[in-house]
Amino acid sequence: MITQTLKRLTLAAGLALSVVATAPAVDAAGLMTPKDGTPALDLRDQAVDVVVEGGYAVVTVEQTFANPNAEDMEAIYSFPVPERAAVSEFTYWIDGKPVTAEVLEKEEARKIYEGEKAAGRETAIAEQDAYKTFDMTVWPVRAGNDVKIRLAYIQPAKLDTGIGRFVYPLEEGGVDDDKLAFWTANETVTGRFSFDLHLRTDYTVEALRLPAHPDAAISKDPDGSWRVHIDNAAAAPKAGSEPVDDDASADENAQGHAPAQSGKSFELDTDIVVYWRQAENEPARVDMLAYKPESDGRGTFMLTLTPGMDLKPITEGRDFIFVLDRSGSMGGKMSSLTEGVSRALGQLNPDDRFRIVYFNDSARELTHGFMNANEESISQALEWVRNVDAEGGTNLYDGLKLGLDAADADRTSALVLVTDGVANVGRTEVKDFLALVKEQDVRLFTAIMGNSANRPLLEPMTLESGGFASAVSNSDDIIGVLLQATAKVTHEALHGVKLDLDPSGSGLTIDDLRRKGIRTLYRGEQMVLFGHYRGAGDAELTLSGEISGKPVSYEARFAFPETANLNPELERLWAFAEIERELRKLDLLGSDADVKQSVIDTSKEYGILSPFTSMLVVRDERFEELAIDRSNRDRLAVEETAREKRMSAPAPSTRVDTQAPMFDAPRPSHSGGGSGGSGAIGLPGLVLAILVLCGTLRLRRRETA
Repeated sequence: MITQTLKRLTLAAGLALSVVATAPAVDAAGLMTPKDGTPALDLRDQAVDVVVEGGYAVVTVEQTFANPNAEDMEAIYSFPVPERAAVSEFTYWIDGKPVTAEVLEKEEARKIYEGEKAAGRETAIAEQDAYKTFDMTVWPVRAGNDVKIRLAYIQPAKLDTGIGRFVYPLEEGGVDDDKLAFWTANETVTGRFSFDLHLRTDYTVEALRLPAHPDAAISKDPDGSWRVHIDNAAAAPKAGSEPVDDDASADENAQGHAPAQSGKSFELDTDIVVYWRQAENEPARVDMLAYKPESDGRGTFMLTLTPGMDLKPITEGRDFIFVLDRSGSMGGKMSSLTEGVSRALGQLNPDDRFRIVYFNDSARELTHGFMNANEESISQALEWVRNVDAEGGTNLYDGLKLGLDAADADRTSALVLVTDGVANVGRTEVKDFLALVKEQDVRLFTAIMGNSANRPLLEPMTLESGGFASAVSNSDDIIGVLLQATAKVTHEALHGVKLDLDPSGSGLTIDDLRRKGIRTLYRGEQMVLFGHYRGAGDAELTLSGEISGKPVSYEARFAFPETANLNPELERLWAFAEIERELRKLDLLGSDADVKQSVIDTSKEYGILSPFTSMLVVRDERFEELAIDRSNRDRLAVEETAREKRMSAPAPSTRVDTQAPMFDAPRPSHSGGGSGGSGAIGLPGLVLAILVLCGTLRLRRRETA
């Protein structure tokens, strides 16, 4: 059965390579200035505070804009949309006091903003530009003065094979031609930049590191929590930031939170990626967080499954189909791409075969059918690859289709798609890609690289196929990416995933369940389930599916609490999952007024930004005059109170299957824990990782200028 399944397997790793090398105008987060000679504002200070606990992160960004010019000006700050970020707060200091935003429909909010601006009153607006950027606009920045704003967002913080990962995105992919033509970005923080992350978990963390920021100060608190600090304010940089693996080194790093970077300015052009590694002996488990402030009210919960399944290594030869993007957005990276393909082909076994497909405005096969992976054919293919230039648009659909059609149904195949994920030629609708995937009955494995990749296109396509997607930043640890990718494509998986959660008695009701449409669960993956409940009592959780054709199921039984008040952010996380679900419907339907209205209603009720809503700040008295409800202000106050309570004590255990564990096998690890051991690295993992590597060679604009 493994063979039968794998013979239909197509690996589509969409590596959305960063295009900063070809983005001379806007390649990072920053203050936007029109290219018409308008004087620029000064990005004075930025302070980033991150708290990771309970399976999600709360990120707060405070910054100050200064106007050194002789006239009042409008400030526009733009930065990449973080993955699955629910923006919960936008605050603008007016008369020295913070005024928090409320969520309105996008057109209404913009109209009010322009009206307030025309009237000379202070106002600010936060908007989402599709999947690309969050844009914050503030009026006025008075001549010779400055303004202060704050943005906060919440996002899930999952583990993969015992490795946690957090990304503060700063690199902008430069795939928006209209934006590039009109704006330039001031990405320099002239005053102080600081980044602080506090990792609070009940499980043991053995190490924490930042691959692209080796000078970051890392420390460990007595309660087992970890901290990261980056700061450009001090003159003396902290020497080294090796993972803190023992108490002695932790103490050493903890002394004084030594600042990490010297100098007066800080460039917002490099993602800050933080990894943490669980202890090897951490068990597979089920965790639950709940928020239910009143016993007779509705509660919200988040279940996180960290499975331990017996997934054995897979060892057999395969066909490899490379589908490579040669559009203009890939310019400056073709040499890296060629090197990546070269190294990938060099790892093939003599019994393997490969094909290479390129696409820009159209698609064509570079090879002529499958070639045996011997030295002569690989050398010939690489000679062809080296002569390929980047130009034209991105006909991703035709490239993918040609690759899929090239698969041999009688052999195990892997398709590796390398693209920035921004389809702009031919078929570009998500529904067309989903239909293509359904027609081919394949599984896609997508590595989404860069902050401007079209995740709303790539992720649903991947999920529909039963594959998996991995986000990759230029600041990622390539070895970590290698290990995680390898673990998934070299081992069996749980197919036909079904997750049931049923009350055991009459005192509990559960509804509004929301989770990603995972059809196949791979080694090391977690599953997260959001939902609502009323009452209290026991529930039975069952995870079922097939491993190599054999039905398997895992059960757990645990209690839902009558009240719980420490995690009100769960309500926003549930709402964000609901909005994601509705947006996927729109991608399939193309347009639907009812679905769009549902997104707007959910966004306003729970106070989170969406493509159809904005966050608006006006003077306090104007909220009342405009009859704008202050529900988000009240919700933020509840969240702040809960956050202070949480921070006053060590992170509590959230595991709910301690007495009767759901899984017998341990949690998988890269050193061999669980799921049949780590196995050989395996070709698919190498191919994927090497191509990831090619995207991390950091051919940045300033390096090629």
